Formats: sequence, structure tokens, C-alpha cells
Amino acid sequence: MTAVPLRFVAKRMEAIMERSYVGIDLHRNNFTYCVRSNGKETLTGKCEISELEGFARTFGKNASIAVEATGNTFMFCQKLQQHVDKLVVVNPSQFKVISMSTKKTDKHDAKVLAEFLEKDMLPEVRMKSELQAKISSLTQTREKLVQLRTVLKNKVNNLLSANFIQIKREELSSEKGLLKALAYEIDRIADIEKQIMVDQIRSLNKSIEELDKAIEEHGSKMKGFENLISIKGIGPKGAAILLSAIGHVEDFRTSKQLAAYIGIVPRVSNSNETVCHGRITKQGSKIARTTLVQCALIAKRYSPYLNAFHEKIKSRRGGAKANIALARKFLDIIFRTLKYNWVFEDFTQFKLKEN
Repeated sequence: MTAVPLRFVAKRMEAIMERSYVGIDLHRNNFTYCVRSNGKETLTGKCEISELEGFARTFGKNASIAVEATGNTFMFCQKLQQHVDKLVVVNPSQFKVISMSTKKTDKHDAKVLAEFLEKDMLPEVRMKSELQAKISSLTQTREKLVQLRTVLKNKVNNLLSANFIQIKREELSSEKGLLKALAYEIDRIADIEKQIMVDQIRSLNKSIEELDKAIEEHGSKMKGFENLISIKGIGPKGAAILLSAIGHVEDFRTSKQLAAYIGIVPRVSNSNETVCHGRITKQGSKIARTTLVQCALIAKRYSPYLNAFHEKIKSRRGGAKANIALARKFLDIIFRTLKYNWVFEDFTQFKLKEN
């Protein structure tokens, strides 16, 4: 497909007075577009990213634009938002029409987005602020490094075990434990491998520590940070992770909506008159869910109310379900804290600071 000059696009758009629905297939340096109006395809073409703002201005406030969420979607949307009436960022994990299609061309993908946009049938991704997006990226990078560190620790432990050397896996979380692992001599090849893995674990420890500092430092600038750290059980890093995952709390009318977004509500299946509740959906951020559960378990140590609630559920349904129920209850507190701008003076007694 050859690029269509913007002057041609502008000329064609002058003839299109009705509302336009634009599907965009975005790439690193260019994008393919399809324009629909009154149920018909009116224009298709390709533009360079450098022409983006000029492209958007040809439509003005009479257009809706849809684009799938990708790595550069955030910057793309920042340039477009002020020029168009509506901008829809599509969740690819919930919109399988493109990924499951047997026809894979940029033009086809843009056409599909335009068609479903015109019918108002696209699942949207909530757009976060620039700071929230950057903190979220930091937490994702941290999670990847933690996973890699765990793989290396297990490999060191397995190498020692294979040579009848017993060391507790958790000992490798400290410098003392790493030195202990290095002190055991196996053979030249195994010792080289062990040394390299220990060096990498040390490097990862340092990187994770730097990321933790960055998450806490920049996370403290987010709206709602002071509110959340007033809750006993939520530290600076936990507050930053939760806020970056939640985004704008105003987007949620109820705590139930927030819980569904985080993925901590049960799956529901309905057949005839039978309604069954299964495991939690896990549709949202795994990092946010893990952080939420960890913070909730800490908070119950200080809150008689949360502890009593957890023990009651645990006695009836077991520890695992009690933990999830506690996290859901704790999320409700987080939601209200952010929604009503609460700051706790004493969370254990649920006493708020006076304004």
C-alpha cells in the first residue's frame, strides 16, 4: 500500500460532512487507516507517524478514532486527543476479531476496527496519566527481574543438590547465603557456572533495589498516595503499585466495578435458572492483585475488624478463600479512601484525620 498525501486526505474529507469513524493499524513509523461514514467505507490509506497531527486535524471534532493498544499507543493518543471528538483504545485481549482473522493485512485490520467502532462494539482500555503509565512500566520491569532472579536461585539450588550439597533455597536471598553457596567447591565447570549465576543474582538484587527506590520516589507524586499510605498495611511501594494499576478512581462508580477491573471477583456462569460462582477472573493486573493480597494480610494484623472478618471466612471456607475475601474487603476500603479523599489518623480504630 502506498502512502496517501495529506492534501489528498484533506480534499476527500471536505466532501464528507457526516460523522467519520476511523480505524487505525499502528506501527512504529507509520499507520494504516480506514475511514467509514454512513455505513460505507469512504477512504483508506497509509501515513507516516510524522504526519499524525496533520492527519488528525483533517477530521476535526467530527470523528471517532479507534486503535489497538500497543507499545507506542500512549504517545500516539497524546498527539491525537486534542484534535478529535472520541478516541477509543481497544483491548486486544478482549477483541479477538483481528488476531483470529485468517486475513492478516494492515488494511484489513484498520477496516475491522472502523466497522466495529461505527457499531460501538469495541472493548476499551482505560488510558492512564503519563506518570501512572510510567510507574506501571517500572513495576512490570521489576516483576520480570524478580522472576529471572527466582529462576537463577532455583538453578543454583538445583546445581548444589545434584552434588549432594544441601542449602535452603531461601538462604540465597541474602549475601550471606550466596557466599555460602560459593564456598562449596564442586568441579571447575560447575564452579564457573555457579559463580556466573551468583554474580547475576547480585546484579539483579541491585537493579531491583534501584527500581524499588524509583517506584517509591515517583509514585509519591501520584494523586491519592498520601491517602493510601495512611492505611496501616500499605507502604510507599504498595501504594505506588496500586495507584498505577487503578488509574483514575473516578472511572469507577462502585468498588464492585474496581474489583472486576482488578480481577478479584468470581467468574459467574448462568445456565437456565442455575447461577454458579467459580474462581476469581484474574482479568486485571497480576502485580496489583498480588500487592493487594499482601497488603491486606499485613493490614489485618493491625485491624481488629479485618482480622475478625478474615477468621470468620477462614473457619467456614478455608484460608485461600478467606485471603481473597479479605483482599476484596480491603479493596473496598481503598476505593472509599480514594473516592472520598480519606486520610487516616489511626487506621486500627478507623479514625480519620480532621480537615
